[in-house]
Amino acid sequence: MNVEVGGPLALDDVVAVADGGPVSFGSEARSRVEAGRAVIDRAVASGETIYGVTTGFGALAHTRVDPSEASTLQHGIVRSHATAVGPPLTREEARAMLLLRAHVLALGHSGVRPVLIDLMISMLNEDVIPAVPQQGSLGASGDLAPLANLALPLIGHGGVLTPEGGVEPAAGAMARAGLKPIALEAKEGLALVNGTQGMLAIGILALARATTLTRTADVVAAMTIEASFGTDRPFDERLQALRPHPGQSASASNLRRLLAGSPILASHRDSPHLVQDAYSLRCAPQVHGASRDALGYAAGVLAIEANSVSDNPIVLPDDDAGEVVSGGNFHGQPVAVALDTVATAIVSLASIAERRLYRLLDEHQSNGLPPFLVHGSGLNSGFMLVQYTAASLVSECKVLAHPASVDSIPSSAGQEDHVSMGMTAARHAREVVANAETVVALEALGAAQALDLRAPLEPGPATRAVHRAIRATVPFFEADREFGPDIADAVSLVHEGGLVAAAEAEIGSLD
Repeated sequence: MNVEVGGPLALDDVVAVADGGPVSFGSEARSRVEAGRAVIDRAVASGETIYGVTTGFGALAHTRVDPSEASTLQHGIVRSHATAVGPPLTREEARAMLLLRAHVLALGHSGVRPVLIDLMISMLNEDVIPAVPQQGSLGASGDLAPLANLALPLIGHGGVLTPEGGVEPAAGAMARAGLKPIALEAKEGLALVNGTQGMLAIGILALARATTLTRTADVVAAMTIEASFGTDRPFDERLQALRPHPGQSASASNLRRLLAGSPILASHRDSPHLVQDAYSLRCAPQVHGASRDALGYAAGVLAIEANSVSDNPIVLPDDDAGEVVSGGNFHGQPVAVALDTVATAIVSLASIAERRLYRLLDEHQSNGLPPFLVHGSGLNSGFMLVQYTAASLVSECKVLAHPASVDSIPSSAGQEDHVSMGMTAARHAREVVANAETVVALEALGAAQALDLRAPLEPGPATRAVHRAIRATVPFFEADREFGPDIADAVSLVHEGGLVAAAEAEIGSLD
């Protein structure tokens, strides 16, 4: 699937390019960019005072710069602002960031030349991807420092990612790919560093993982409900319709389908052993559904942001003369709040998964399963420490979910006196999603073990297929062994959507 910058950009398009998909620059977008550039050229020729074009930056906005020094000024902003630190973004995140920045420029309101966008697209298609340290953004004049690091290779500086995951000087990698650095002209350095594409790139990819995780959580919860001798009666469509939150309805529908035809559930349907299941089983649709609805809100915000102009100043080529207007579209608050919401929503998903795992291990709550899901407990510790790890990750998620967007530290001599911390929100959301994937994977390991221990009773068709997918790489836990490889395989299945795919192959697409 080819993605064209300057046209409508879907979140799935960003994910596709992050995974290596090709990019192009259409003629209509190119015409818009040329029109925007003409406004800048006319303004510079007429001697207008334009922020970042004929003035300094930030608190130096009142310092006049001669138009003859435009190129020096633009190269200077890229090099001086490239102060990001810490480990680099992943290749996928950096590709998404480069795409999103090229797309904003291609919308035609940044005043750059088309040749700059051409180079960014060539870098994506040749997979010459800038190394972008992920710390150092305040998320207000956009992600200034990370975006400056993203831009360095365009002017022959900085580093790019190697196939092995390291970093090498950009100049050599660009030359090997047949790409030539560009000499920036008026406005172009500022256009490269001003925007929200750092937090947005991380956020879109984290959201995609989180969305898959919500379906995976339903799949694994269904396994645990079966293995716990739970009931599917709370998921009755008539009951759920009385509280019609969209996410709750979708999750309950999934659970009904996932549990349909289960011999395990049928074996105790009329048993009086429990009047009501514990909340972590009975209320799965309500909790999973709330997470789904929160992610839906975040997806709406990120979709708008991906197609917005977050530059400053903004070029308005509405008539023959056009206009260059300073504004605040670079401020990351909308994205920061949305990504804080993602983190908060996913904590609940991880937390309830850990509680279900805990119940499977406790002989007093599991309706007849052996302690810690292993025969010969005492001699064997079984899944005891699996739950410890899950609890640790959930606790860490709670710390990471403290909203970054409520913080602000003034900068630039007080000119930038309120900032969003959106990049921090994005990084935290990504870490919460990664932790939650592991917690759900740990629940899946416990649920698969518990289903085996219920033999000769069998799970339903959907959960049986998921069980087979797990057992394809993780054997039954007969006695204590090293858990690390099992956990890694299970996390991989969750991260790549393998458990959802196994269920869907049996019962069709899940909500």
